[in-house]
Parts: sequence; C-alpha cells; structure tokens
Amino acid sequence: MSTVLDEIIETKRQEIAAAKQRKPFSLLETELPNAPEVRCFRTALAAGTQPGLIAEVKKASPSAGLIRENFSPTEIAVTYESAGAHCLSVLTDEHYFKGHLDYLKAIRQVVSIPVMRKEFIIDRYQILEARVAGADCVLLIAECLNDTQLQDLYDYAHQLGMETLIELYEPENLPRVLNTGGKLIGINNRDLRTFVTSLEHTFNLIKDVPADVMLISESGIKSYEHIIRLREAGVAGVLVGESLMRQPDIAKAVTSLMHGS
Repeated sequence: MSTVLDEIIETKRQEIAAAKQRKPFSLLETELPNAPEVRCFRTALAAGTQPGLIAEVKKASPSAGLIRENFSPTEIAVTYESAGAHCLSVLTDEHYFKGHLDYLKAIRQVVSIPVMRKEFIIDRYQILEARVAGADCVLLIAECLNDTQLQDLYDYAHQLGMETLIELYEPENLPRVLNTGGKLIGINNRDLRTFVTSLEHTFNLIKDVPADVMLISESGIKSYEHIIRLREAGVAGVLVGESLMRQPDIAKAVTSLMHGS
C-alpha cells in the first residue's frame, strides 16, 4: 500500500526530470561561482542558549492544509531573524507545501543567518540547485533514501561546502545515518507516512545519539514547556514551523516559545 511519502517521492522524480530538461546539470554547475558564500549552520545553532532555533518559512502542508494565508517569505524571514532565530528552514516543495526555491533565494539576500533548503531531496541536482540559490544547508530524509543515496548526497553537499541536516523517524535508521559521518541529525517527531506527531519520539531516541552529534528535534514543538524539556534532555536545536506560522504576531510567538514571555 502506497503512502503520502511514496506519492511525494514519485512527484519529485518527475519534477527533477523536467528540471534537468530545462537546465542540464552541467549548465547549472556554471552558476556555482555566483553563489553567495556559505554560512555555517552548526556554528549559528551553537552560538546562543540551547536549544538553538531553526525557524521555518512554511505556507502549507499535506496534513495541515493552508497554514498562513498572509504569506510574505522575506518579511517572515526578517521577522524570524530579528526575533532571535539562529537559522532558517525554507520549504521549497511547490506541489504539497506551496513553497518555491525562489523563496529561498530571496530570503538568503535579506538575512544574515544561515538558510536551509527543506525539500524531499533524492538527487544531486536538487543539492546543486540549493547551493546556486544560496542555501547553506540541505535537509536529507533517511526514510527517502537507501544507504548509497544517503552517503552520496551527504558527500556531495559537503563537497559544495554546505552542511546537511539528516532527518530520521524510524529508530532503525539511526545507525545508517550515523554511518554517514554526519554531525547534525534531526529526529522528526512526525511520522511522514501517517503524519501522526509525538514529541516523546525525541526523548525515546536521544539516548542512542552520540554526544558529539548536534541533535535537532523537529515537529510538534509548541510551547516553552516543550523547550525546557528538550533543553534538559540535551537537545541542541529545534526546528519549528507550523506553531509559529499560525500566529498573527510571529515575533511575539518566537519570544513566547523560546523564552516563555
């Protein structure tokens, strides 16, 4: 039985094939020298009080539908930065999340903090697109990739100077994620196959994550109480989107989430 994730990956294959027809890999590579200098994602996350905040620019999702009707990606990004976010995550999937790579490109020009392309990445072409657009980091999802793909995409991103946030949900994927050598790992509290979310998922898996790895908890983080629990558990960072994007005053929402005031 196919899942929403299976459907998304099949859509990605079709999108990538079309993109390569429009602009071949070799032609896209010629744009690399014009890409802005990479900003260090991990350094930014470690700079403040833990956990560091990766604030997400996200208009919609398959599970939640339209999250924010009044959606200006650059204004939201600037607000996040001014409110104290350490890094940004930008949804670039068009079909399911109403995002766009152009959003990332525009955001990268108006903020000074690092920016990650959040996408269902299954091909080097998407990583190259991300770097040309100005991304400092890319998301890799273990559930979307076999061992060979995961290692290859990790290596290619780092070859281009970027970092990778490798995300997993299934506990059995943790050893192969660690085998890549990645030091920035995310535990998604949302099962991408069922879209059921539980913050406890992070607490169940954190004991198996080595101390030299920066652990990011993703999804289902909605309150300062959640932040306190994650801090006490040793989580290095949080990725938060929907609970912030739904608030009329995003800056106030960031302050309330991270500082309880």
